[in-house]
Amino acid sequence: MVVQSNQIGYYARQGLMLTNSSLPFVQLFPGVGVGNPVPRGWHTLVEAPLLIIVGVTGVGKSTTLERLSQSGLTYTLLPNRRELTDRLIISVMQTLDGQPVQLVADRKTRFDYTRRYREHFPGGMSHALSQIWVDLAQLSGFSLFDGLRGADEVAHAVDSLPLARFIVLDAPDVVRVRRLLGRNDRFDQVAGDPLAASSGEITTFASLGVEDTQQLFTQEEQEQLLDLVRRGAVSGADLRAKVQIVLEERRNYEPAAAIKVLQASTPDRTLVINTTRHSPKQVAAQIVAWMQV
Repeated sequence: MVVQSNQIGYYARQGLMLTNSSLPFVQLFPGVGVGNPVPRGWHTLVEAPLLIIVGVTGVGKSTTLERLSQSGLTYTLLPNRRELTDRLIISVMQTLDGQPVQLVADRKTRFDYTRRYREHFPGGMSHALSQIWVDLAQLSGFSLFDGLRGADEVAHAVDSLPLARFIVLDAPDVVRVRRLLGRNDRFDQVAGDPLAASSGEITTFASLGVEDTQQLFTQEEQEQLLDLVRRGAVSGADLRAKVQIVLEERRNYEPAAAIKVLQASTPDRTLVINTTRHSPKQVAAQIVAWMQV
């Protein structure tokens, strides 16, 4: 049986905590499931070979995974961060709030749910990942998860998933904003009032209604992004939304802190790649070579 989001909501409404001991066993897809009783021969990810992609929005995770799928590397892609957030984390938090269980597209609201989930379950997404069971006989090669973020998540994963290896994908914030502006993803949304200023009136980030950007961009980088609006390449509202996504992620998941934790605690299990210094093909080649060591 494949679990649907409304089934997860049902379990949550019954007051069941999402741990291996309390959730009736369901499959997320063949060979991957959560809950109890566990079929004979299944293992937790604690016991399984696992590769975890670490990185925030816009660092190139999707492009890297596409290249890896063409590389000949044998692996099984687990439900990704977005899917686990939808199926497990948000449902639990909505139920605790007394709200109806439903999908949430707004990125800022999703950040709020995941942040509060971490308050209940240290490790956040890493905790959710550790609840997964796998049937190695149904899977090909190692398992791959996309992806963890932030120091707390990776620190929890280092301790709770001893067989996991970590690929950190990194990119400067200005590059991440440009990449977000260049893609059409329905999850790259932030709710808010319509932008009042027209493109011709936008001269600073303040006129976009975006604050606290000094930590993200140099003055030169701000001018580069604002020039996209002045030239009509993007709208002011779109730029504001993408900058807010990057800013909100910084508040919740600091990339540099995650890298520091991994390099200090498990350097032999960690590979850091700046995706602005290597082509997607080169990034995939590095990962394949590292996984074969």
